[in-house]
Amino acid sequence: MPSLYVHVPFCIQKCDYCAFYSHSLIDSPKDLISVYLEGLEIEMAKMQKDAPQGVSSLFIGGGTPTVLKETDLERLLKMIQRYFPMGLGVEQTLEGNPGTITDEKAKLIRRHGINRFSLGIQSFNDQLLSAVGRIHTAKQAREAIRRLREAGFKNLNLDLMFGLPGQTMELWQASLEEALSYSPEHLSLYGLMLEEETPLFERYAGKTSVEQPTGTMQVDILPDGDLQAEMYEWAVMRLREAGYRQYETSNFARPGYECQHNLGYWRGADYIGLGPGGVSCLNRVRWKNIEEVHAYENLLRKGQSPLDELGKEVLSLRECMAERMILGLRLEEGVNFKTFEKDYGADLRDIYRSVLERYKNEDVFIIVKGDYLCLNPKYAFVANSILQEFV
Repeated sequence: MPSLYVHVPFCIQKCDYCAFYSHSLIDSPKDLISVYLEGLEIEMAKMQKDAPQGVSSLFIGGGTPTVLKETDLERLLKMIQRYFPMGLGVEQTLEGNPGTITDEKAKLIRRHGINRFSLGIQSFNDQLLSAVGRIHTAKQAREAIRRLREAGFKNLNLDLMFGLPGQTMELWQASLEEALSYSPEHLSLYGLMLEEETPLFERYAGKTSVEQPTGTMQVDILPDGDLQAEMYEWAVMRLREAGYRQYETSNFARPGYECQHNLGYWRGADYIGLGPGGVSCLNRVRWKNIEEVHAYENLLRKGQSPLDELGKEVLSLRECMAERMILGLRLEEGVNFKTFEKDYGADLRDIYRSVLERYKNEDVFIIVKGDYLCLNPKYAFVANSILQEFV
């Protein structure tokens, strides 16, 4: 069964680092959400045939799904259940940001079957939040956690970011410690990335980042690479002490609370992505929907596909193998030799012999654990440079 992702491309205001497709509701037409929902229902009716046995998991992301008013949010959730019904045991995640979650919305979301919530906190420091264009406050983050717990969510993920402008080790440690005080079942920790065509990229690209003096906050300065590595390494150690398993480079969970939806991506499973900008991959064919709400709805209403023709590709066997290696080696478990051979009809040790030979004698970057090929956890922070060797 494929997994299902539903893209909700709306925010109150885009964050300065965000490169995802979304609309700021501050300067969008009032009917844009209604147009989006009309198009989405047509697409759901069309795509349900690709999941005849149901879906393995659901993730409603964005954007910020929780900016939808209650009536629109309820309409969205009912539509999903109508076209892609799911049993109680299926992981169903919705993500949202502090400041957009009321008591009523939290209860509504839980009542309609959502059993996992991913909350984009990023930091518990108001100055750091402001430095990257986040519009919520630390107080609102704390209120959102309380509301979600009171609504009955027993599977809560908190997103945090390190490497923010002006962030010191002490400030990073304080945010993570506060996050731990709420006993979340899952934590996702991301280093700040400067994405092109974002305000943050324009502000900092080409500037030399330096380590900041202890106890200072200079929001015009990014922590240097060494400090970011120290932040990451400290977090890995601290979360291990607190009983969290680092099951993927950036993701940590209490036993049994690993995100099943994301595990599907990392293990190479098929997925359906709905909504403007949604990406799907079925039977080695990957495509992306156009990133414009009115055009998306207009095409669907005319009985046409909302496909972005430039975003369609038929993946070769070699490309599928490379993606399995790149994504699978980010997992603690690594890539299973037998599963790889079953899926692709080849032994990965033969396909990637030159890469494995190259790294075998280089401080053991890649190791074998039983039936799995794994990345040495020591090098998780610099994993991307190693994983590119498999392209």
